[in-house]
Amino acid sequence: MNDLLFVIHALLAYLLGSIPFGYLIAKTQGVDIQKLGSGNIGGTNVRRNLGFKWGLIVGLLDFSKSYLPSVVACRLWDTDWRILFISLMPVIGHIFPIWLRFKGGKGVSTVFGIIAAYFGLPIFLAGLVVWYLVVKKVQLMSLVNLVVGIFLPFLFGFAFHSFVYASFGFLLCLLIWWSHRENIHRLLAGTENPANY
Repeated sequence: MNDLLFVIHALLAYLLGSIPFGYLIAKTQGVDIQKLGSGNIGGTNVRRNLGFKWGLIVGLLDFSKSYLPSVVACRLWDTDWRILFISLMPVIGHIFPIWLRFKGGKGVSTVFGIIAAYFGLPIFLAGLVVWYLVVKKVQLMSLVNLVVGIFLPFLFGFAFHSFVYASFGFLLCLLIWWSHRENIHRLLAGTENPANY
């Protein structure tokens, strides 16, 4: 029975992560966000094309769809690999949503939700302020996000003193770097779009 509940929990976490909030919210405004800007359904592209308010709403929703399953997993399961697997599912769902032919967002907001769930909201908010100030300074959000990805294995590994958690951070890093592969090409070519914060 526990195995069945775990499978159901993981599937629900993936499906929640797959909800394309950016795409749906843009549709309510009569816009197909996949045809504007970078074509990405995440909060950054929504902000650039629909304004700060809508971008913030999308970012918060994308954050919540990983934060909530991670918090529930930490309380429901007592095995590290089960907790981490369920936490990973919304990120995979966000990047590879079944509803949009597996073409989704970059996954950064959903990774932020995991960080908040595992390290607590106060620590996360302090880190978010630093993240925002760095993005505002360098004006290259993708570059900052790639650097954040590099630090994730060390952050989880040192905080939990566990190779399993470090490996989890490494998986998150790989997902962020994979979803930013086009940004990496633009960064190398010097044509990346500025953050405009």
